[in-house]
Amino acid sequence: MTVVADTNQHYDLDPDIFGQFLDPLRKYSSALYESDSDTLELAQRNKLRFVAERLGLRGGEQLLDVGCGWGSLILYMAGELGCRTLGVSPAPRQHDYIAEQAAARGVADLVSTRVGHFEQLDLPARGFDAVTLLGSIVHMPDPDDVFRRARAVLRRGGTLYVSESCFRNRATRTAFDDRDGTGFVREDIFGFGELRPLSELIAAAENAGLSVISVDDLTEHYRRTIEDWIGNVDAAAERIDAHGPGLAAKLRHYLEIANAGWGYTTKHYALVCRNAR
Repeated sequence: MTVVADTNQHYDLDPDIFGQFLDPLRKYSSALYESDSDTLELAQRNKLRFVAERLGLRGGEQLLDVGCGWGSLILYMAGELGCRTLGVSPAPRQHDYIAEQAAARGVADLVSTRVGHFEQLDLPARGFDAVTLLGSIVHMPDPDDVFRRARAVLRRGGTLYVSESCFRNRATRTAFDDRDGTGFVREDIFGFGELRPLSELIAAAENAGLSVISVDDLTEHYRRTIEDWIGNVDAAAERIDAHGPGLAAKLRHYLEIANAGWGYTTKHYALVCRNAR
C-alpha cells in the first residue's frame, strides 16, 4: 500500500516562493493561451473561464475544489459567478492565504476551505453541483477511490472537471516511470506523485458510474505555461534563493523536466464527466 504524507512537501514551502513565479492569482496548473500575445495572467484567467464553461456553471452553484492550492479557482468562481465554494487541501499554509484573499475580495461568505485529504474527509452526499480536480489526482494513490467519492458528492446531473498530466500510453509509462527525472520530480519535489495514462483515468471514471462528456488536449498550453514559470523563476532567482540556497535551480530543474516530455512521453488533458443518474 502506498503511504502518502499528511501534506505534500512541495506545497508546504513558504507561500512567498510561489508568489515569485506564478501569476497574481497563484494558479498552479495549466493556463489557456488564446493568442500568441497572451500574458500568463491573462491565460490563467482564460483557463478559469474555460473550466466554468466546461462545468456549465451559470451562477450560484455549489462547487467543491479538490486540491485547491492557493485558491485561484474557488476565489474566481465565487467572485465572478457567485458560486458557494469549498476548497480542500492538506497544506495548512494555503488555507490562511485563501481566507485573507476571500476577505480582501469581499467573498468570505462564499468561500470556505477544509484541511485534509479528500479521500478521508466527511463531505455531504450529493451536496455539490460541480467538483474540480486540477492537477490533484497525480498526488492521490487510488484514482478509483477518488472518482467514486467525487460521484458520491455530486448531485444528479452534476459535473466533474479533471485536468491532469498523463503518460501518453501504458507502454510509455513502463519505459519512463523509473527514469531519474521521473524519480526526481516524484520524490525530491513532491514526496509522492504518480502519472498515469489517460485511459486509466477514463476507466476509473466509468467504473465509478460517471459519463465522460468531453476530453480536451491542453498539452501545448501547459508547455507555454511552464515556459512562463521558468522565465519568472529566472527573474526572481535571488528572492527565491533567499528561502534556501539553490532552491531556484532545483525549481527550474523540476520545471525543465516537466516541459521536456510534452507530446513525447506525456500529455495534459481536461476530462469532464457527468453524474447522469
